[in-house]
Amino acid sequence: MSDLAVSVEVPAPAGTTWLALTDWDRQCEWIKGTTVRVVSGNGRSVGSRLEAFTGVGGVGVTDTMEITSWEPPVRCTVRHLGKIVRGTGTFHVHAKGPTRCVFVWAEDFTPPFGPVGRLGWLLVRPAFAGALRHSMRTFARFAETYEVGG
Repeated sequence: MSDLAVSVEVPAPAGTTWLALTDWDRQCEWIKGTTVRVVSGNGRSVGSRLEAFTGVGGVGVTDTMEITSWEPPVRCTVRHLGKIVRGTGTFHVHAKGPTRCVFVWAEDFTPPFGPVGRLGWLLVRPAFAGALRHSMRTFARFAETYEVGG
């Protein structure tokens, strides 16, 4: 298993942050090159399935996920079901008073391709973590101005 956790302070209430975070169709606004859609269920309950595609020009990776824990406005956990991306991902929102919170994105996954995949992960992990930190800073600005149905 490979563990990665990144956090960002968000200048928005925890409830607003939660709504912005779980607005799956709008994740493309803060995660570069990624589109997310609900493929079964309502996207807001255990058992719902999501599909995220990350790539450019149709070339990339599809990450199919199932929501395994739904605890608004605090935590959402997904199980990655794909051949490339497997493991769990968790979004945590920690209130820091009425107008601020901290968002933590944690991933525990098993790299594909055995020992070669584990070595590859060691090589790409710094770039992946950097891209994730960038996305989360973008998310903090997104959540600060988030409007439901916006």
